[in-house]
Amino acid sequence: MTIQKAARQFLPEDLAITDFTVLSPYFENLLSREISTVTDFDQWLQDRSELDAVLEEDLAWRYIRMSIDTTKTELRDAYTQFVTQIQPELAPLEDKLNQKLMALSFVHEKTDAAHQIYFRSVKSALDLYREENIAIEAALNEEAQQYGAISAAQSVDFEGQTLTMQQAALRLKEQDEKLRKSIFDKMAEVRRKDRAQLDELFTSLIKKRHHLALNAGFDNFRDYKFAAMGRFDYTKADCFAFHEAIKTQIVPLVKEIQAQRLQKLGKTKFKPWDLDVDPDGKPALKPFKDGNEMLRGTIAMFERIDPYFGNCLRIMDQLGHLDLDSKPGKAPGGYNYPLYEIGVPFIFMNAVGTQRDLETMVHEGGHAIHSFLSRDLKLTAFKNLPSEVAELASMSMELLSMPQWSEFYDETAHQRAMREQIEGTLKVLPWIAQIDAFQHWIYENPSHSLAERAAFWCQLSADFGTGLTDWTDYEDLIECSWQRQLHLFEVPFYYIEYGIAQLGALGVWKNSLEDYPKAIEQYKNALALGYTAPMAKIYETAGVPFDFSSGRLRSLADLIQLELKKMN
Repeated sequence: MTIQKAARQFLPEDLAITDFTVLSPYFENLLSREISTVTDFDQWLQDRSELDAVLEEDLAWRYIRMSIDTTKTELRDAYTQFVTQIQPELAPLEDKLNQKLMALSFVHEKTDAAHQIYFRSVKSALDLYREENIAIEAALNEEAQQYGAISAAQSVDFEGQTLTMQQAALRLKEQDEKLRKSIFDKMAEVRRKDRAQLDELFTSLIKKRHHLALNAGFDNFRDYKFAAMGRFDYTKADCFAFHEAIKTQIVPLVKEIQAQRLQKLGKTKFKPWDLDVDPDGKPALKPFKDGNEMLRGTIAMFERIDPYFGNCLRIMDQLGHLDLDSKPGKAPGGYNYPLYEIGVPFIFMNAVGTQRDLETMVHEGGHAIHSFLSRDLKLTAFKNLPSEVAELASMSMELLSMPQWSEFYDETAHQRAMREQIEGTLKVLPWIAQIDAFQHWIYENPSHSLAERAAFWCQLSADFGTGLTDWTDYEDLIECSWQRQLHLFEVPFYYIEYGIAQLGALGVWKNSLEDYPKAIEQYKNALALGYTAPMAKIYETAGVPFDFSSGRLRSLADLIQLELKKMN
């Protein structure tokens, strides 16, 4: 497989987006163009799609470069210029293009699902657009950057070394409890130091988001965001039912798993620094020493799953579309950023050699394969995925790749890694539900005080927690533990999708246990659809129902319990 960026038909190849004025002629062309035939209409859609792809890719590279090195002001300034100067100028023109599109009679002639889904999103954007919100959105985009800068600057000094928070967290897997407590205390000191600043930042974001929602005619930002994210396939009531199902069906199972770990540790309660240590006294799994070794192994694993998958990562490596190792000044977290024009995405992460890093690599690798499989779809809009679909690709890959982790481990360690993955799949669901429930309350009560925010989070922690950890002298860390979740600051309401997709991924995994080649083929067929079919159809193509009800949760929990018993 060779990849070449398609030649531009509408914009010049050498267009440099230095400011809004260089883009204005192309918007004016689209707005003034006469459209009298279906052929004219198709060409107009194609040219707009090319403009969308170029703009999104330019913004993507600015974000990628900034997150790789947050210490360089020129990189931050380049991103800030786009979101505060260029995007506000584009917003009213995008609205005019949407108006022109939906006024054309040819819209009604495009009855296929792909175009109807696209037009539905355009109509939603028209309904939400308010000129007075342009400045607010620009301010929000700029302000949200502060979270990455604050997090990237966090570090601890240990034994003469300066460790990133990711590197420090690795030491919490050490068997020496005194060492673990020392590291935990150092990390706690950093989090306490930044707590007030992050609280202040979040309060400011909440106020601006609420104002934005009121301007658009909504009672709160939650309702606005549901419309803006195109959540046409489920409601807030479904989210509340999901929260309750997690509490009743999953939390008891997580507590059972944790109680077994606690018994092995010989304790009546965990301490906060005990939560990541292996209860059997084994050192932390160490699948690789650096990002390069991780990449080579992942390519080999993907090759065995499907040669196409391995080739996707090779191409990304050849093009320099990977930045994998943790280093000072690098923003936290990990992501796969789609690049719609070239069709080869970028993977960013902070690997320090842990099993969790391997999981992140295959997760983002699943996203990357999704980008490759959908890159040839006709319009950029067809590749712009809802999160429930995007995360199905990544979370399924975590589970589908498990048999291939022998690339990194001997048989005993491989079994241990798979067990940790399956248990982790269960344990992450309550956190997903807790973060989502927190967001609903935050934006339903936008004028809450800091004390009320902390109290509500602590109540959620009790509802979705196991009650098996002794937080004496560290209660304040529970109050602000939500601050570790990047999504709250940068991509609000993007989180329950992980829960929905996790249930879908478990279904894909179940299918793979019965017929692995067929499950892979269904997975590829689903990803190749991009967003040209409704969510339920995409899930159906992957061989699973779009269902996150209590009954579905129960059946998948039973599957996990059965598979865990096989590993005992």
